[in-house]
Amino acid sequence: MSIAEKSIDELKVLAEEIRGKILDIVSKNGGHLSSSLGATDLIVAMHHVFNVPDDPFLFDVSHQAYAHKLLTGRWDDFDTLRQFEGICGYTDPKESDFDYYKAGHSSTSISLAVGAAKAIALKGEDRIPVAFVGDGSMTAGMVYESLNELGDRKYPAVIILNDNEMSIAKPIGAISRYLSTSMASPFYQKLKEKTKNLLEGMPEGAKYMAEKFEESFRLITPGIFFEELGIEYIGPIDGHNMESIISTLNIAKDMGKPVIVHAQTTKGKGYEIAEGTQEKWHGVSAFDLKSGKPLKKSGSVPATEIFGNKLHKMAEKDKSIVGVTAAMPSGTGLSKLIESFPDRFWDVAIAEQHAVTSMGPLAKEGFKPFCTIYSTFLQRGYDQVIHDIALMDLGVTFALDRAGTVGEDGETHQGVFDISYLRAIPNIALCAPYNKTSMEKIMEFAAEYPKPLAFRYPRGVFMVEDSAVPNYELGKADLIREGKDILLVGYGNGVGRAIQTASLLDGIEPAILDLRFVKPLDEEMLRALSENYKQWFVFSDSVRMGGVGSAIGEFLMQDDIRDISLTSFEYADTFITHGNTALVEQSLGILPEQLAEKIKIKTNKEA
Repeated sequence: MSIAEKSIDELKVLAEEIRGKILDIVSKNGGHLSSSLGATDLIVAMHHVFNVPDDPFLFDVSHQAYAHKLLTGRWDDFDTLRQFEGICGYTDPKESDFDYYKAGHSSTSISLAVGAAKAIALKGEDRIPVAFVGDGSMTAGMVYESLNELGDRKYPAVIILNDNEMSIAKPIGAISRYLSTSMASPFYQKLKEKTKNLLEGMPEGAKYMAEKFEESFRLITPGIFFEELGIEYIGPIDGHNMESIISTLNIAKDMGKPVIVHAQTTKGKGYEIAEGTQEKWHGVSAFDLKSGKPLKKSGSVPATEIFGNKLHKMAEKDKSIVGVTAAMPSGTGLSKLIESFPDRFWDVAIAEQHAVTSMGPLAKEGFKPFCTIYSTFLQRGYDQVIHDIALMDLGVTFALDRAGTVGEDGETHQGVFDISYLRAIPNIALCAPYNKTSMEKIMEFAAEYPKPLAFRYPRGVFMVEDSAVPNYELGKADLIREGKDILLVGYGNGVGRAIQTASLLDGIEPAILDLRFVKPLDEEMLRALSENYKQWFVFSDSVRMGGVGSAIGEFLMQDDIRDISLTSFEYADTFITHGNTALVEQSLGILPEQLAEKIKIKTNKEA
C-alpha cells in the first residue's frame, strides 16, 4: 500500500515508527535530533498529499528531513546515517531522485521553490513545489526576497512554515486557526472572488467600507504580513494533528496560487528529554537513549571552548570588546558572553550579512568587535566583508570556527574555502593558531590590532598538546624546529599535522615552521629558509587553490626563487564528503602516516 492510500490512523502509526527509527539511529551515530522528531508528522502528511518526486520537496537546511529519507527507500540503509560512504545528513540528489536539491545552509528553500515553479510553468506541467522551512530560517533576508517575487508572480507553490519556536496565546491561536482555515476554504475563495467582482460595480464609498472590513478581518490573524505580500496564509495549525495537517495541505494544494501553511510543532516530539526549545538537542553526538547523556567525553578542551573562555576573560577586563554571532551562540562559544554581557554581545539570528556589516560602525566608534561565525557560513557575508569592513579598513576581527573538515556534516559545512576567499581582499590580515596558547595569544594580538583580521580554528580539539609560543607580531612566522633536510610549513591546525608527520619520518630531520600569518607572509623568514632548505611541504586544512601553498608559490615567483621544490598537502579541487573525520582524511590521503610516506617518496626521488 502506498502512503497516499493509508488511512489517518495508519499514518499516525507510521509517524511513530519513524520517530523510533530516528531516535535509535541518531543515538548511535549522532545527528540532528530535535528538529527531525518535530517535523515527522508534517513530512508524513506531505508524502500523503503530494506526489514526490514529481512535486519537488525543498527542505530548508534539510537537517530535519530524516523522515523524508525513511519514506523514500532508505529505511534499511538509515543505520549508515552520516557515516563515511553512508546516508548523508542532508538531502542529496546523488543519493536519491526523491531529493530534489542539495541543501545544508539556511533560508534557500523558498527561492528554490520559486525557481522550480517557473520551470514547471514554462513546461506547462501539473506539478507543485513544496518548500519546508523552519521559523529560524525566516530570520534571513533571502526568504523575503523570494517571497516578494512569489507574491508578485503568483506561481502555485506551497510553503510549510514549521514553527517550533514562536508562541501564540491560546485564545488568539484558537480564533486564528478557525478564521485562517475558513479563509482558505473553497467556499471562502469563491466568495472572495465574487465579492471582488461585486465591489467593482459599487459606489466608491461602499467599496471603501467593504475593503476596510476585509482588512480588519485579516488583522486578527497572524498572516497579515504574508497576505500583504500577495501570498495566501493558512494557520496556525497543530503540526502534530494528522487530520488537521492533511486537510489543510489538501486545501493549499488545490488553491492554484502561492500559499503559506503555518504549523506549530514541538522540537524533540516523542522524546521527552529533548522536547522544547533546547539548543543542545539540535545537533547531537551519540548518546544514551534512557538518560540522554553523551556516550563519549573528550579529555581535551575543544578550540571553540578555548576561544569562548579567553574572550570572556578579555571582555571582563576590556569594556570595548564586543561580539556577534549569527544563530550559533552555543556552537561558537558565545552563549556565556551573551548571558554575562547582554549589551555587548549579540545573536542576530540567521543573518550573516547583517552580523558582519553591523560590526563596522562599532569598530568606527572605538569598540573592538569579534565577529564569530563558522567558516562555511561567512561565505554568506562575503560582500559585506569586502564592502563594509575591509574597504573602510575597520578593526573587526573575524573568528572563524569549524575551519577545515567537519566530519559528519559533510560537503555543505566543510570550512575549507576561507583562506582562498579572504586572501584576495585588501587590508585584511589572516592568521591561525595550532594549540591553546597560540589561540589565546592571537586573540590578545587581535584585540590590539586596529585593522581587519581573521583567524581560523578547527572543530573539536587541536591536533597537538599545548606548548609555550612567542607573542604574535604582524606578519611574523615562528621556526619551531631547526632541521637538516627539508622544511615542513604548517598553518593553523596544519602545524599539528606537520608535527605528527615529522615524528614518522625516520632518517629525515625536517625543520618545522609555524607560518602564523598567510597574509602578510613573513617574507624575510621565507628568504632565509630558502637558503638552507630546498624541499618545502605545506600543511593546512584548506583548499589548495588560492590557499597557503599558493601564497608561498606566489612569493617564490615574485622573488625569483627558482630552486625550491614546493609540495602542498592542502585539499584538491573537489567537495569533501561526510563521515568520520579520520576516514574522510584517509580518503583524502592526509593522515600523518600517509603524508610521511609521500614525503619519503618525494625526497628519495629528488635525492
